[in-house]
Amino acid sequence: MTDSDVTKDGVRGERAGREATPAGPGPGGTSAERSGPAAGKTDRKRRRGKRRGEEPMVPRAEFGSYYGRPVIKAPGWKATDIAGYFFAGGLAGAGSVLAAGAQLSGRPTTAKAMKLSSLAAVTASTAALIHDLGRPERFANMLRVFKPTSPMSVGSWLLAAYGPAAGAAAVLETTGRLPRINTAATGTAALLGPVVAAYTAVLAADTAVPAWHEAHRELPYLFVSSATAAASGMALVTAPVRENAPARRAALLAAAGEAAAVRLKRRRLGMIAETYERGKAGKLMRAAELLTAGGALGAAVLGRRYRSGAAVSGLALLAGSACTRFGVFHAGIASAEDPAYTVVPQRERRERRAAEAAARVAGGADGDSGARDGQDGQHG
Repeated sequence: MTDSDVTKDGVRGERAGREATPAGPGPGGTSAERSGPAAGKTDRKRRRGKRRGEEPMVPRAEFGSYYGRPVIKAPGWKATDIAGYFFAGGLAGAGSVLAAGAQLSGRPTTAKAMKLSSLAAVTASTAALIHDLGRPERFANMLRVFKPTSPMSVGSWLLAAYGPAAGAAAVLETTGRLPRINTAATGTAALLGPVVAAYTAVLAADTAVPAWHEAHRELPYLFVSSATAAASGMALVTAPVRENAPARRAALLAAAGEAAAVRLKRRRLGMIAETYERGKAGKLMRAAELLTAGGALGAAVLGRRYRSGAAVSGLALLAGSACTRFGVFHAGIASAEDPAYTVVPQRERRERRAAEAAARVAGGADGDSGARDGQDGQHG
């Protein structure tokens, strides 16, 4: 209530300074201009509150530099999944070849052990691949189409054909039933085994990862040699001494082949070879060389006489093969994370092609001038 009254003569009892103040700015100026300093402070507080309410949820982007940042995205694979997939697949494939050879040469204990080993290895390899894919149905979806140009598609179908053959050979060898089907399954697994051991190298080399892509010539030989070393190591561990002669010879061949492939790769890759010599990959590759060479030498010297010597040598070969696969994996990740391994080789290739093109143009110009000189001489 107020003390003012409305009469015939107007408002009576009105107190000064109680006029209503406009709440907001009107046309022709701001409220601060028309209502004094207090209204100006109110408007500033309102504007500050409005700015606080519109603050972005992410920090303001500030441009720095692309220097030192990866050019390609490194694979998000887990080492235990993919490197384990490489190792187990190689052990299974090469093991099937040794199993078939042992069966043909009359070494039943070795044949049975390698068939069971191949079945366990291909199961572990498939499990690692499915774990990397995330869900089992994704592996089944990969079998809906067959693309000869896709190493992943070919590999999926290869596993789908090799796995049942290796499984049938192991089960029938254990039960002793259906010997003809056992022989057919063993032969099928032995035929597909080398491809199973080598295709993972093609799969890795088909990516844009510099350490894998640039090593596309040596990587299949390295993977096959490493798989042979692992399978011969498994045979030395599981087979009796009287049957391990083929495994000992295979271990020596595998160690020599792996050493040759590693040296060729280092020589040809140039600066990218650093990724195989530094950090975690370098430690694993050095350990692989020592374990593989030591295992092969131990198998040749001790494996023919002592069961314990053969077993220790076999374990060293298995460990060396695993170190090789994990070393290759970590070298690839390191090369993808450092942009120098992507940019510098590309620049070198571009400069080399430009120099070769310039040399061809210069050679063509010299040839044309020589031909003209010859024609001038004949006319003269």
